[in-house]
Amino acid sequence: MQIITQPRAHPARPGSLGRSLATLAGSLLGPRGCLFTFHRAVPGADWADMPNRGFHLDLDFLDRLLTHLRATGWAVVTLDEALRRATAPESGRYANFSVDDCYRDTVEAVVPLFRRHGMPVTLFLTTGIPDGTLPLWGAGLEDVLRVRDGVTLPEGPLALPSPEAKRAAYARLAAAWDGPQAGEHYRAFCRRNGVDEEAMHWRHAITWEMLDALADDPLVEIGGHTVSHARIAALDPEAAHAELAGCRERIGTRLGREARHFAFPYGRGADCGPRDFALARRAGFASAATTRKGLVRRGQDAWSLPRNTLNGSHRSLAAAEAHLTGATAAAARILGRV
Repeated sequence: MQIITQPRAHPARPGSLGRSLATLAGSLLGPRGCLFTFHRAVPGADWADMPNRGFHLDLDFLDRLLTHLRATGWAVVTLDEALRRATAPESGRYANFSVDDCYRDTVEAVVPLFRRHGMPVTLFLTTGIPDGTLPLWGAGLEDVLRVRDGVTLPEGPLALPSPEAKRAAYARLAAAWDGPQAGEHYRAFCRRNGVDEEAMHWRHAITWEMLDALADDPLVEIGGHTVSHARIAALDPEAAHAELAGCRERIGTRLGREARHFAFPYGRGADCGPRDFALARRAGFASAATTRKGLVRRGQDAWSLPRNTLNGSHRSLAAAEAHLTGATAAAARILGRV
């Protein structure tokens, strides 16, 4: 990785706004932690053509962000260390990055990038992915739309002449399918379009063998993200506990290591609450993370951690600084999007 430095006074220099905000925030906001999360990542050259590109980080941007954090005095730490710092009198500024779900690109692209920076990353694993029991309908739909000029739907052929048309098709179909019947919609789509659903799954899924290779890596934490990517608040207590404890037990049995931390799928205010935080604790996790925006301050409750989602479409250091300063959390509270 090549780091290019330029004179500080240049007004058009990429990243200068981000560094200016970082300097100001560092002096005003004091010690704090910022937990980031994302799902997938692709090389910058491929990002523009992804039909669901907001779901994918541009790896070039992630590389710049990690370089920026080091340059502006942020320590990138494990979640274990973030929790320790949340109880420390002088914790400094620290960030944690977590990858939810875990796909093949987590191992092939994301972990190698963090290793090059010598920084840790936390993986929140949905165990149904390597077990092959969770339909990866979003990944499969996107893959088909990206590589084809057209697909067949129940109402007839749909032409896909451009990246814009592919993005519109993905948005429409994903919205129509989302819910308990998504897997059935996807299965019918695969049959109609001659897609091998099983082969497509393993084209995108992380495997237990890949995870085995990471099990002893000091830069990789592996935590739980349920068995089936369930919305925990929508389940009765017994089913919710089964998703939490079953995930933790499966990771422990298969990898021979304890899954200490948990992240809620659909982690906003309506998706998990006090009952669910208590269930995560009862299941044996040392922490539970949401997707409610915010910063970690001293005394933060470990079972309702805020995390800031990195949307793939926001590829500027200034956007990342809005998370690091707590500005996005303040805006979310004002707008009622918690």
